[in-house]
Amino acid sequence: MPKDKRSFFERLTGTISVSEDKEFNQPTEVKKKDKEEDSWVEEEGELAVDVFQTNNEIIIQAMIAGVKPEDLNIAITREIVTIKGRRDKGYRVNEEDCFQKELYWGAFSRTILLPAEIETDEAEAIEKYGLLVIRLPKIDKNKTQHLKVKSA
Repeated sequence: MPKDKRSFFERLTGTISVSEDKEFNQPTEVKKKDKEEDSWVEEEGELAVDVFQTNNEIIIQAMIAGVKPEDLNIAITREIVTIKGRRDKGYRVNEEDCFQKELYWGAFSRTILLPAEIETDEAEAIEKYGLLVIRLPKIDKNKTQHLKVKSA
C-alpha cells in the first residue's frame, strides 16, 4: 500500500500542495501569452488631486505636467467634476535599459463628487507650471433676488 505523501494538514483538510497543483504551475510561456492577448486593453490611471474649499468656492488642484491642454477634458455639473487626459511619452525605451519606472504615461481620469453645488457658468481652469487649478464658485443659497413686477 503506497504511503500518502501529503502533510497531516493536507490530509485533514483535503487540500493539495501548490507544487502538485498542475493548473497553478502552468508553463511561463502560457502566462505570457495570456498577458499579450489582454495588452490591447489600456488601463486608465487615476489622477491625484487636492480638493478644498473656501467660503465662496471649491478648488481642485492636480499635477498634469507633460499634458497638453488639448489633451485635457474637464466636464462639470453642479455636483460632479470629471477630469480626463492623456500623458504621452514621445519616446520608447527597451525594458532591459530601464532602471527605474515610476512616472505614469497614458490615459488618466478622476471623478470628484463635490461637497456643495457650484455655478458651472462661472467655473475656470488654469494651468501654470504643470499645476492645474480649477476654481468652482459655490451657489449662494442665501442670496435673495428681488423682482420688479411689470404690469401687462
